[in-house]
Amino acid sequence: MNRPNSDRVRAAGVSGAQPLDCLVIGGGPAGLTAAIYLARFHLAVTVADAGDSRAALIPRTRNHAGFPKGIAGAELLSRMREQALLHGAVYSQVRIEKLDKDGDVFLARGGPHRFAARSVLLATGVSNHRPDMDEVTHGQALSRGLLRYCPICDGYEVTDQRVAVLGTGAHGYKESIFLRSYTSDVTLIAPDGRHALSADEETGLRAAGINLLEGPCTAFLLGEDGLEIALPGGHHRFATLYPALGSTIHSQLAVDLGAEASGDGCLVVDSHQRTSVPGLYAAGDVVLGLDQISHAMGEGGVAATTIRNDLAQASPLRR
Repeated sequence: MNRPNSDRVRAAGVSGAQPLDCLVIGGGPAGLTAAIYLARFHLAVTVADAGDSRAALIPRTRNHAGFPKGIAGAELLSRMREQALLHGAVYSQVRIEKLDKDGDVFLARGGPHRFAARSVLLATGVSNHRPDMDEVTHGQALSRGLLRYCPICDGYEVTDQRVAVLGTGAHGYKESIFLRSYTSDVTLIAPDGRHALSADEETGLRAAGINLLEGPCTAFLLGEDGLEIALPGGHHRFATLYPALGSTIHSQLAVDLGAEASGDGCLVVDSHQRTSVPGLYAAGDVVLGLDQISHAMGEGGVAATTIRNDLAQASPLRR
C-alpha cells in the first residue's frame, strides 16, 4: 500500500521506517525524470544527489526540444527538481558511498544518511576527463564557449570557426572527424606529446584536411576572441577547444553488487532498463548509449514505468 507524503519523508532514511519504493541515485536528467514519474505513480521515492551532474556545467543547451532560445543546464535541473518535489518526491543532497542488498531490500549509505528501498535506480552518469586547467580558467572557458565537451550538443555553434580537439588515438580521431562536418578548420592536438594514431587513423585525418599538432600543452590562455594553447612549437589560437580525453563512468555501486557491465564500465541493461541484479535499474549516461539529455530523460521514463510495474507485480499497489 502506498504511503502518504509524511511517511515518504520518514522513509528517506530514519531508522525503523518502511523501505522506500525506490531510491534514485543521481539527480541529473535521467534521475529527475524518473523521480517525477515515480512520484506521480504515488510511490515513495527519494533522490540522493551528489550535485555533480554534467548537465549543470552546460552554459546553455540549444538542441533540447521545447526551448527555442536554449536553457542553462542548471536551470533545467532546477525546474526538474521543483517538478519532482511538487508531486511528492523527496530530495536529499548526499553522495551515496555504499550500496548493499539484504534479501529484497537495498541498503544505501552516504555520510550520516541511511536509506532502505525496495528498488534502486542508478543514474550516476559519467565525468569527462578535463584538460589541465585550474577551476577558474575552466569555468570561464566553459561559460564563454571557448571550451566545449559535446559536439553533438553544440557543434552547430562552431560552424566555420577554428576548432581544436585535445586528444589522440580513437577518441581524438572520432571527435575530429565528427567536427569536420561543421568546419574546415579542425586541429587535433596530442595532449602529452606525440600522437598515438594508427596508420589508417592518420591517413583518414589528413584526407579530411585535419591538422595535427604535438604536445604537451603547457598553458591555456583566455583571450577576448578565443583560447590560446601553448605548445612546444609555439602558441596557437582557436575559437573553441573540445577535449577528447575519455571519461569516468560512475557504475561502481552497481558493479560491487554484481551487476553486469561492459568492458569500459557502462552498465548492461535490458530494453526496460533492468540490470542483471533484481530490483536494480540504470538509466542515463551510466548505461551505454547516446550521451544526450533527451536520451537520458527517455531512459528515466522507461525505468520508472518498469519499476512501478515490477513493484506492482511483487505486491499490488493500492491507494
